[in-house]
Amino acid sequence: MEILIKASQFILSLSLLIVLHELGHFIPAKLFKTKVEKFYLFFDYKFSLVKKKIGETVYGIGWIPLGGYVKIAGMIDESMDTEQMKEEPKPWEFRSKPAWQRLIIMLGGVIVNFILGIMIYIFLMWGYGEKYLPNENLKDGIWAQDELAQALGLETGDKVISVDGNNIKKFSQIQVEFINGSNFVIERNGQRIEKEIPVDFISKLVDRDKDQGSFILPRYPFVIAGVSDDSPNKSSELQSKDIVTAIGGENIKYFDEAKVVLDKYKNQKTTVTVKRGEETKTFPVTVNDDGKLGVGLGMLSLSDLEKLGYYTLADKSYTFMESIPAGLEKSWTTLTNYVKQLKKIFNPSTGAYKGLGGFISIGSIFPSEWSAYSFWNITAFLSIMLGFMNLLPIPALDGGHVVFTLWEMITGKKPSDKFLEYAQVVGFVLLLALLIFANGNDVVKLFK
Repeated sequence: MEILIKASQFILSLSLLIVLHELGHFIPAKLFKTKVEKFYLFFDYKFSLVKKKIGETVYGIGWIPLGGYVKIAGMIDESMDTEQMKEEPKPWEFRSKPAWQRLIIMLGGVIVNFILGIMIYIFLMWGYGEKYLPNENLKDGIWAQDELAQALGLETGDKVISVDGNNIKKFSQIQVEFINGSNFVIERNGQRIEKEIPVDFISKLVDRDKDQGSFILPRYPFVIAGVSDDSPNKSSELQSKDIVTAIGGENIKYFDEAKVVLDKYKNQKTTVTVKRGEETKTFPVTVNDDGKLGVGLGMLSLSDLEKLGYYTLADKSYTFMESIPAGLEKSWTTLTNYVKQLKKIFNPSTGAYKGLGGFISIGSIFPSEWSAYSFWNITAFLSIMLGFMNLLPIPALDGGHVVFTLWEMITGKKPSDKFLEYAQVVGFVLLLALLIFANGNDVVKLFK
């Protein structure tokens, strides 16, 4: 059921983005009296699931869910209809239109994607506002429990101040900043220390177990998730959701402090004080020879931690006018972060290419339960990503057509139809190779 919910959201989001992107080409084409022969969601190789001709255009849904297209008369596109190009140009064909009109038609899709992403972010800011953990509110620093965090030289209690000179305002930004950055500054015992981020950091991040979450976390209380069957405290009064506040009479605030205290009582009996709802209780326990109680660690949401007094979250609301600059800023941040990460993918030494994912990776970022906020937030991100990807100067993408049209406008020389055909083939081969590689990565991750 979880996979079905994720897949349904992914298909809905993808369909919405494809239809609106293609409308971005369709509308200016019709305005400039250019014939549009087909408007398709997904590809219809050999046959269509649904199709209907209205006026001069066939509207349909294909069976290959890899995108969509509009087939514009007199244009060398993914249809590779070269027979049409052998005939004399007709007034209603794409190739007969002035270069500036062709440029607008080709840019229409990415413009719609960028506008859609911005509009979604604006309405999300207006409707939901923002709730996050300010980095400055981690008074006792981070929890460096992860091997990757330790390899970076981080220690529990460190405060991450900045990455590449950019001050960290939201704790949730830290992992993205480390992915994009090359050095960082921490505060440890009142002293500021600068450290480098290894060039292969992304490679190591990708190689971690996908269920480990972020490599850097806020410090958490010792919340008991349950008592294991082989625990020496199986018959104790410890219960799930108990929060350990003292061991052997020694107060602890965070889980990482518990290990230091428990090591003193290896193979011994002691007491544990827990907070259970509004009550505080103390129970006798046995510590095993590994210095453990034999219980699972429960994780709490940031909202729960705020209720318990561990952290204070920022809760910002926006009027509609305030949401406009906030949405624009969010869109710009999303775009610039994506561009930085894309650059690292093309640098083999970073190992970022291993993190390139296909349909499974994209589908997995949707939540396992329906959430309107999450759905639209992810759709906005994908819209901006799709807009930028289509702007890349690769033949077969909108960006490739834009480059050839700009070349014509600057030099006054139009590329030959034969050149455009060859360029389209080269573009298809590149995109197919990228598609196979990205989805191949997904398959490899499934078997890890």
